[in-house]
Amino acid sequence: MDAFLKKFFHDVYLKKKHAHENNYCKYDNQGLAAFTSSLYLAGLVASFVASPVTRDYGRRASIICGGISFLLGAALNAAAANLAMLLTGRILLGVGIGFGNQAVPLYLSEMAPTHLRGGLNMMFQLATTLGIFTANMINYGTQKLETWGWRLSLGLAAAPALMMTVGGILLPETPNSLIERGKKVEGRRVLEKIRGTKEVNAEYQDMVDASELANSIKHPFRNILERRNRPQLVMAIFMPMFQILTGINSILFYAPVLFQSMGFKGDASLYSSAMTGAVLASSTLISIATVDKLGRRALLISGGIQMITCQVIVSIILGLKFGPNQELSKSFSILVVVVICLFVLAFGWSWGPLGWTVPSEIFPLETRSAGQSITVAVNLFFTFVIAQIFLTLLCSFKFGIFLFFAGWVTIMTIFVYFFLPETKGVPIEEMILLWRKHWFWKRIMPVVEETNNQQSIST
Repeated sequence: MDAFLKKFFHDVYLKKKHAHENNYCKYDNQGLAAFTSSLYLAGLVASFVASPVTRDYGRRASIICGGISFLLGAALNAAAANLAMLLTGRILLGVGIGFGNQAVPLYLSEMAPTHLRGGLNMMFQLATTLGIFTANMINYGTQKLETWGWRLSLGLAAAPALMMTVGGILLPETPNSLIERGKKVEGRRVLEKIRGTKEVNAEYQDMVDASELANSIKHPFRNILERRNRPQLVMAIFMPMFQILTGINSILFYAPVLFQSMGFKGDASLYSSAMTGAVLASSTLISIATVDKLGRRALLISGGIQMITCQVIVSIILGLKFGPNQELSKSFSILVVVVICLFVLAFGWSWGPLGWTVPSEIFPLETRSAGQSITVAVNLFFTFVIAQIFLTLLCSFKFGIFLFFAGWVTIMTIFVYFFLPETKGVPIEEMILLWRKHWFWKRIMPVVEETNNQQSIST
């Protein structure tokens, strides 16, 4: 929005007004990139603070902390009088993201029955995509309010923040967390309530056994580095890293910038990015419907193949038809938006939700909170790096930016094919057995504990 750029990023505003210059470089400004990416750096730090809070005080405590940080951040951003206030508000929003992303996927994984865990966990991604779509629509509406539209847009973040805080207060704690903190009777009562039956002995016993092991481990971050946790640690690092290296965040964050660079007018570019947001939200529904039937691997591999194809097509169109002082023709602009929507569709049923679902369901209780912190931190670190360098990459690589991301999608698709076992339908406390049967990970896992594990499962 011009009023926002004029107030806080005057250089960018002046650049934007110069029509005759390199199309790919008009938004390349480190201050603007720092505004975008400060959120993720704050979230990265906060996710490590959130880990002991989630473990020692429960999943709800982290959700409430996240909600309060969001409220404060939204208020500061809406009232911002200078760049320092704007960045402080942005950092508080980042703290909210660190706490929220750390606790919510764990909460969903632990509350869900095994046969619905994938679909329920994906509601997290669905909510995220609906949030992105809603934000796009709010921006589309508020840009018409010339001088203060940006304040309304940033301040409305308080609405979901309030819902998150109140929700955290009203929801029950997870049985796993209650039992881990010694509240076994209450844990059993919550388990019976959410399963709708008194017949929960086997699941309850699994949780008690897991919590006894968890409580015997005082340093989960040190424990997660042991050989028996190596496969989960690799997934906690590579799944969120690959999720960001699909290039999705770049396309969603900078969609208005990207489309304006291609010659779409201000209104049209926001409209196009709202459309990609709608596609992302609807495609997550495909994933929710199919993840517990087709499994995680099938969705990740098929999504990867479609994303590679789309990115190669976009780069060819931009390479041939779009250059210095040259705008895309209307037909090619429409084609680019359609292909980007197909890319977003593929991401929405594959790496979008599963980049969060898989890491949140594979860790044993003793390292679950630490594992989720690593997942969030890696996700936010790569989001920060890509957000910080994307505008510079776009300026340097030009259309090659899409080939850069296509290369990464190829690597991640091969990685899933060879190294990720299918987790569909496996109870969360029995995941350890998957790694012991896998052609590669069984060589890494220590052999000594196999008999002990099988004895405890048979008992």
